[in-house]
This record gives sequence, C-alpha cells and structure tokens, in this order.
Amino acid sequence: MPARLFSDLKRIVPLTTLLLLLAVLMATPSQAAELYVGAATTDITPKLPVSLTGQMRTRIAKTVESPVTATALVLESREGDKSLEHAVFVSCDLVCIRGGIHEAVRDKLKGKVPGLDLKKVIMNATHTHTAPTMIEGRYTLPETGVTKPAEFVEFASQIIADAIIEAWNNRQPGRVGWGLGHAVVAQNRRALYEGGWAKMYGSTSVKDFRGIEGYEDHGVEVLFFWNNEDKLIATAVNVACPAQAVEGRSAVNADYWHPVRETLKKKYGDQLCVLGWAGAGGDQVPRPMYRKSAEARMMKLRELTLLEEISRRIVNAWEEAYAGAQQEKHADPILKHEVRTIELPRQIVTDEDYARVKKEVVAYANAPSKVWIKNWKQRVLDRYDAQHAGTEKPYEMELHTLRLGDVALATNDFELFTDFGTQMKSRSPALQTFVIQLCGPGSYVPSERAVRGGSYSAIIESNNVGPQGGQVLTEETLKSINGQFKKSTSD
Repeated sequence: MPARLFSDLKRIVPLTTLLLLLAVLMATPSQAAELYVGAATTDITPKLPVSLTGQMRTRIAKTVESPVTATALVLESREGDKSLEHAVFVSCDLVCIRGGIHEAVRDKLKGKVPGLDLKKVIMNATHTHTAPTMIEGRYTLPETGVTKPAEFVEFASQIIADAIIEAWNNRQPGRVGWGLGHAVVAQNRRALYEGGWAKMYGSTSVKDFRGIEGYEDHGVEVLFFWNNEDKLIATAVNVACPAQAVEGRSAVNADYWHPVRETLKKKYGDQLCVLGWAGAGGDQVPRPMYRKSAEARMMKLRELTLLEEISRRIVNAWEEAYAGAQQEKHADPILKHEVRTIELPRQIVTDEDYARVKKEVVAYANAPSKVWIKNWKQRVLDRYDAQHAGTEKPYEMELHTLRLGDVALATNDFELFTDFGTQMKSRSPALQTFVIQLCGPGSYVPSERAVRGGSYSAIIESNNVGPQGGQVLTEETLKSINGQFKKSTSD
C-alpha cells in the first residue's frame, strides 16, 4: 500500500479498523477446499459353479444365497477447479485381497481416469468365507465345469475397475459426517484353558475352561456422505469383526453385510452405497462362544436367522451414529492421504517349528483332499529355508492413512488381532479412528499372549508377521496419523 494512502487512512479511521482493512486488502484471494463424493456398487458374482475359499477343504458352489458385491467410494478435495487430494475405497465381498486382483484393477484403470493416482486406490475384503477362490492351486478342482480362480480374478477386476470409473465420473459436491454406535457383533473366538493354552473355537463348557483370551471391540464407527440436495448417497461402516457367520456353507454368500446393505437401502433409498469395513478383528467371530442355547432361543422367538440378528444389531448401531452425525455435516473437511510402503519383520520359524511341520507335510503328501493344508504347511518349510539361506525379506505392506476432518483412517493387509486396533484407536490424536483390515492377502497378526496360548491363528503356519511386526505396524500407522493431525498454518 502507498505511504501517502496509509497516512490519509490513519487520519479518518481508527487504528483497529485500519488493521482489519489492511488484512482484507493484503490477503490472497482463496476459496475453502470443497469435498466431492462419488459412489457406485456392482455385482461380482461369477458364473456358477465356482470354487469357494476360506476353508481347508474344497467347496463348489452351485447356488447363490446372496450376491457378492463391490462398492466404490471416491473422495476428492477441491479448491475451485483445482484437485488437492483424493482417495478411492473399494469394499469387496471377498475373503482377502489376493490373487493379484488389486494389481489387475489398477492395471485396468491405467489411462482411463485422468487425474486418478492409481496408488490411491484402496481395496478391502469383508472376509466372507463363502466368496470365490482367487488363487490357482489352492484346492483340488475339476478340470472343467467350474469358474477357475484366474477366471474370477479377470472377471471381477474388470467389473470393479468399471465401478471405480463410474464413481469417479459421478462425483459431486457433498458433505460428510461421522458417528459412533455400539453393537455386540464380535466375540473373541479363542478359549483359554488351565495351564495357559488356548484354542480357537475351543469348548467353553469343559472343566478346564478358564476364560476368553482377549478384548472385544463393540464400537461401530460410521461415515455418512450426503449430496448437496441432502440425499444420503454413501456410508462406510467399520465393524471390528470378520464376516464369518455362515462360513462353512457351500453356496455364494456375502454373509451379514448383505442384510445390512439391504436393510439400509430399504430405509434410506436404493441410491445408498454401503461399504463394509472390517476392523481389527483377527481373533473375533460373529457367533457366540458361550450362552449358545440362550442366543439360539432368542433368535427363534424373534423369528430371526443369525444373519438377520447380526444385521439388526449393526443397523441399530448405525442409526445411533446417524442421529448424531446428521447434526454436523461438513462440506469442507481437511482431506489428507498418505501412501507408503513399510517393512515389517517376519515371524521367525524355529527349529522346533520346522521339525514338527516337516512331519506333517509328509503325512499329507498323498492326500489330494488335503492340498490346502499341505501347501499351507509347506510355506513354513520354504520360509525356514529362506531364513537359513539369508534370502528372506521383510514383509512389505502398502500403508494408507487418511485424515478426513476430525477422523483418521488406516489400512493394513492382515487379520489383525484386536489388541493392535485398540492401541491405534486409543493413541490416535483423531476424534475417531477407523482401522480397515484385509486390504491385502491376509494372514493373522497375533498378540504376544495369543502366541503363548498357541493354536490356529497364533502358530507359525498362520503368521507371516508376528507380535513384533504387529507392533511395528502400529507405530508406523500412528506416526503417519500424528503427522496428518500436526497443526500447520494451512489447517
């Protein structure tokens, strides 16, 4: 401002008013960042018959009890016409994100979505055990007459890529809200016995039963997205429990997420896209570990199936969260998205592990029906050899962390035991922290106490990454979240 003009202004306006005027005149014109949202849902149910995954035995599905779907959510922060940040989430009714399906989706998007950073496409699985197999050789399958794993990956990856493009193209100005409800969905599935040993799904009615091993997280973390007409267009529901209510069936089934989606769409409109996010729940199950007869009686009296009962609880919790979130809708939340590859130490295969597993691999060598178990155990022997050859590398994981207004989101590849998720949520600076597991090929990451107890999910066959690696994952996740919530002049 010229000195003479400043002198003239001082004579005719008070100093405080002058300072405010100067601030306005000298400020750089800017526009608050605006949230854009797009969503789409697609059916990824393949041609039948199809091999199902998630059990140690071969299952061929000839019927569909409920379709398996993929739901895409695009979030973008804009300042005027300038895109500042974005993220793409895809929730899939799959057991894990494996078999190269994530890479195939990104490959099919290349050159088709201007402005999309393919590294910012996140896929997660709900962990239904009644979804198609994605890895060739996982089970002994007929040569013909079934959809093969590679065929399913090719089919599903194209449909998912198309859904992402649809969601990207229909993004529009929107608002977001967040809320918390509570539902008893998860029960810790590891029973403890006299002497300190544990067993997944162990009997709780025997004389030496002493308790349940770990914590259960009954919080239901929810995100809600509205368009500018105040229409609810998408929601993401974070439940710290895998979708394993009907895991042993031989029919395609999306498990409890299907009735959750159908109930919410019936109440809030067919346009509503529902993303199921499995929270840290590697030691959890949506079935009772005790009071089983009483639970069964109550469902019978209310004329509900187990899937309907779980859905009822989640929807009630969702509506608790919705009642609060509706009062605070944010059109311009801070959106930050960090993607980086972290290295996690592998769980060490001991000499004792090697000797035991080697005997078991030999025993399964001539049993075609046990090919899953044999291959599962053979991988332990291969790891042992790599350890001793000095060729074993740390586990590399693509870590996504996001800040969306007051909340944080963090991903991991695993069936992560709840203790680690509890750490992340408790130590995070965010108002709410969403932990989204199974964004990769899976494998359990157990707590130290679980390893002491042993049994499936906490033995070397189950663990590429052990408690030490789980703690490294926790610290790296919190380091990234803390950086996103660190105060800056732009916040």
